[in-house]
Amino acid sequence: MKRILALLSTMLAVAATSAFAQNYPTRPVTIIVPFAAGGPTDIIARIVGEYFSKSLGQQFIVENVAGAGGTTGITRGAQARPDGYTIMMGHMGTHGAAPALYPNLRYDPTKDFEPIGLAAGTPILIVARKDFPAADLQI
Repeated sequence: MKRILALLSTMLAVAATSAFAQNYPTRPVTIIVPFAAGGPTDIIARIVGEYFSKSLGQQFIVENVAGAGGTTGITRGAQARPDGYTIMMGHMGTHGAAPALYPNLRYDPTKDFEPIGLAAGTPILIVARKDFPAADLQI
């Protein structure tokens, strides 16, 4: 985890240096989490934000903006000023599944965002009741 955080911090610093003067950030940075507090995305954002705060010497504030499967928060981020002081914690749901599920999505995951880095990988399980006849995904 420390390696991932160090890599993310380096990538953010490099991106900031190329886009801004070397004194970025000069004020707090908001990390929009498009889900309620306490979930996995929120926890990861808080860990990353704390590391960024220590590494870059400026506060990174987590703002939870829940609703519509994460699209409310991501939309807010897409509409933020492109000045580097608002970043988002998106994932497969907000950037992969949402375009297929929401026909009137107010953001384009491929055009409205610039990836900074991968913060975490999360295993996904498929489970069923113990008495369900299938034991694997074989068809």
